[in-house]
Amino acid sequence: MTTRELFYRHLGQTSPFPLALEISKAEGIYLYDSGGNRLTDLISGIAVSSVGHCHPKVVEAITHQAQTYMHTMVYGEYVQSPQVMLAKRLASLLPESLNNVYLVNSGAEAIDGAMKLAKRLTHRTEIISFKNAYHGSTQGALSIMGSEKFKQAFRPLLPDTKLIEFNNEEDLSKITHRTACVVIEPIQGEAGVIKPENDFLLRVRNRCREVGALMILDEIQTGCGRTGTMWAFEQYNFVPDILCLAKALGGGLPIGAFIASQSLMSALTFEPILGHITTFGGNPVCCAAALAVLDIIVEGNLHTEAKKKGERFIKQLSSHKFEKIRGSGLMFAVPMGSNAQTLDFITKALSKGIITDWFLFADDCLRICPPLTISNQEIDEVCEILNGI
Repeated sequence: MTTRELFYRHLGQTSPFPLALEISKAEGIYLYDSGGNRLTDLISGIAVSSVGHCHPKVVEAITHQAQTYMHTMVYGEYVQSPQVMLAKRLASLLPESLNNVYLVNSGAEAIDGAMKLAKRLTHRTEIISFKNAYHGSTQGALSIMGSEKFKQAFRPLLPDTKLIEFNNEEDLSKITHRTACVVIEPIQGEAGVIKPENDFLLRVRNRCREVGALMILDEIQTGCGRTGTMWAFEQYNFVPDILCLAKALGGGLPIGAFIASQSLMSALTFEPILGHITTFGGNPVCCAAALAVLDIIVEGNLHTEAKKKGERFIKQLSSHKFEKIRGSGLMFAVPMGSNAQTLDFITKALSKGIITDWFLFADDCLRICPPLTISNQEIDEVCEILNGI
């Protein structure tokens, strides 16, 4: 049987219509299929491959660590240099109050761990999130997803959850002394790159302080330079209680983190001990890759360059065909009019060697979030093709 036939027979499928590109190689902003065709990746594996595919420094870090040691013991038991150095590096790039890192396997686990921490600290149960929010697909993360469509088949989920409207100041009164935490994205990703308005994030932060709730910020998609600053919250004049990261952090390897102050995080170490445990969280090879990713971004100023490159993208795409593009850094939603038009455009773009996508809660929009390493010349070439479709 061919690899494609085996794919359909033995791999669990997420939908009846997978894209099913057969990838043989990846490098920089390009993927190569089994037929030798070069494809430009304008979605970075959904905001993962921000420093490009197989960046030499990431590959070198992975190779060195794999030859040194891989898994040795469950997370938190042994002192492992890759974990320690990654945590130190993250703390150096964050405000002082975000100085303690808990390493996990994914964004969904980071969200789950952060929610557990909030409940443990506040002794409350209510968790508030936002309509059209996406935080992952584990049962915990799914419980706070902002769409009933993806939840209804799996109920009962976590009890005592509530959805409120993003950018609706009146809804902030629903955050009360019963609320353990509010989980929010600085920019709603799967809703189609919806940015906060009128100091909304700061207002959420202030309301949480008023009632003693914790603010959990999901930067799983926006973090690591994607929006033009290292962390999107830097643009909005506030600091969350707990920060969640994943996706781009690993440079292509699976890793996530939830980050808080040491005083807050210590609640997971007693009553009970082992408040959150993970076998593979903080895998040393993944940590080595993540440390290399952060160095590449900072040393290359990829986070600040993302703003300039994003402006270049929007300027070249803005026309009668592409109007009202929503974006921040190198993260865009391009309204297409309808889901049918979006899917038609995605198909035509793929036929011309360009990979794009849609959004879970904005399927009438085209997703563009290329690797931060994309060059100005590559932007110009891509825009010329997109404008011609």
